[in-house]
Amino acid sequence: MTTTLQADSGWRVWWQLTRPHTLTASFAPVFLGTMIAIRDTQIDWLLFAAMLLASLLIQAATNMFNEYYDFARGLDNEKSVGIGGAIVRNGVKPKTVLTLAFILYAIAGILGIYICMQTSWWLLVVGGIAMLVGFLYTGGPYPIAYTPFGELFSGLFMGFLIVIIAFYIQTGTVTTDAILLSVPSTLLVAAIMMSNNIRDIVGDAASGRKTLAILAGRAAAVNILLGFFVLSYVWIAAMVIFGMITPWALLVFLSILKPVKIIQIFKRYSEPLKVMPAMKDTGITNTLFAFLLAIGLLLGHII
Repeated sequence: MTTTLQADSGWRVWWQLTRPHTLTASFAPVFLGTMIAIRDTQIDWLLFAAMLLASLLIQAATNMFNEYYDFARGLDNEKSVGIGGAIVRNGVKPKTVLTLAFILYAIAGILGIYICMQTSWWLLVVGGIAMLVGFLYTGGPYPIAYTPFGELFSGLFMGFLIVIIAFYIQTGTVTTDAILLSVPSTLLVAAIMMSNNIRDIVGDAASGRKTLAILAGRAAAVNILLGFFVLSYVWIAAMVIFGMITPWALLVFLSILKPVKIIQIFKRYSEPLKVMPAMKDTGITNTLFAFLLAIGLLLGHII
């Protein structure tokens, strides 16, 4: 059976434009950072909700910037895999996509001001830089996504920084434990980008991009992805062995079959449509890992 890409209609056009399989990259770190904080303080759930919504809006807007600028540079067409397709398949005007992205940024900015009012105005600077990076990821004259640094920036800003901010707005401080527990999140968000770049390696190379996957070569890129997964699990095991967290954190290993399947798919197939499930499962792995780690930390705190 041949898989085809079809146009969406109605609300699905706008839902697919957010690229929902990538939104876990913003949800999971917020949840993890909050659950790390619950061991030290009483959670302000309104702040949690504001942080969560702002992160989701920034991620969705970043995806829309990606949609707009890839189209504007002639990189997307109706057969492109992994895009929302609002412009090239569903006939949405490019300017509408760009305007919607800036509207989402504006709403996220308002939420950010509320968070700053309740915590620290320094977060306005940090959040502003994060939003700028989100825009420059595919916007501007030298898009980050077209360089070997996509995994680094996405991991640091969407994985590490969001965990730390989510922790900070609840506790008013940053601890060594919070930093160390942010490392797997950093790696797994970077893994989402690496999966995306492995899937798109042929098309990206043809368009002149210089992603890490292209420079390393497909086989090496899959091994780097494997390294991200392995180090994430080993990192938590090491923290347990050294007594930094309780053995409950080993619950993360309940999710290990997902990355095993992902690597198998990437080693078996190279066609974008056939490896698309692996790309989606990388996002799911990030969510499962963060959720299980958060639950493990919570159980270790209350039991």
